[in-house]
Amino acid sequence: MTTTETSRYRGYDIVPRRQWSQWCVSVYPTRSDLPILSRSTLRSLTSRKEDTLADARKRIDRILTHTD
Repeated sequence: MTTTETSRYRGYDIVPRRQWSQWCVSVYPTRSDLPILSRSTLRSLTSRKEDTLADARKRIDRILTHTD
């Protein structure tokens, strides 16, 4: 398992991680007023890190849209 740099998006830290030949991410809220994602590790494994980060951002957008 290889970890890379953390990205921040709308108050969440997105931590990409390489598992074998695929990428996955863990998502953590940085503030107590943000909802916690139901799964801390998003299992959308893709071969490109950019695709996995984009999927994580979409999931964050969905959860924030449903809590507004």
